[in-house]
Amino acid sequence: MADDAYLFLLPDRHPLLGAAMAAVSPLDCAETPAVHGWLSAHGVQASSDQVRILPAGAEMLIPEDAERLPVPLNEEEAVRVQQECAPASITDMERQLLDFRDTTQGWEALIHRALKAGIPAPRIVQLTGLDPQEIGWLTRTRTESPAQ
Repeated sequence: MADDAYLFLLPDRHPLLGAAMAAVSPLDCAETPAVHGWLSAHGVQASSDQVRILPAGAEMLIPEDAERLPVPLNEEEAVRVQQECAPASITDMERQLLDFRDTTQGWEALIHRALKAGIPAPRIVQLTGLDPQEIGWLTRTRTESPAQ
């Protein structure tokens, strides 16, 4: 077990913090007598959205009045907890970057198809926001290639 994390009970009417334990399950520590006893003592199930987990180094974010329990995590579990606790804005931005990459991978072929269909280069620039020089380069490439 490499890293410690903290299970805690999110107080009522408190903004969500950390990750729900259920979102990062299964965790080896969830099967320990210490965690079972802690959950039982507080009358909650591990699947409750109130049972939260934060990675090592983030314990200062736990509300002062929250019940907490340090738990060991292996490397893979620590990564899952860290990722689940990452701000949604970072996760969303990474998803947008991947979507952008997927969308833009075939942009040259799309421009070639648009030129073949007879859409003028200035209109392609207007619709796509691409640099006119890029469209000009593709136009020259298209007229120089006999296969086109």
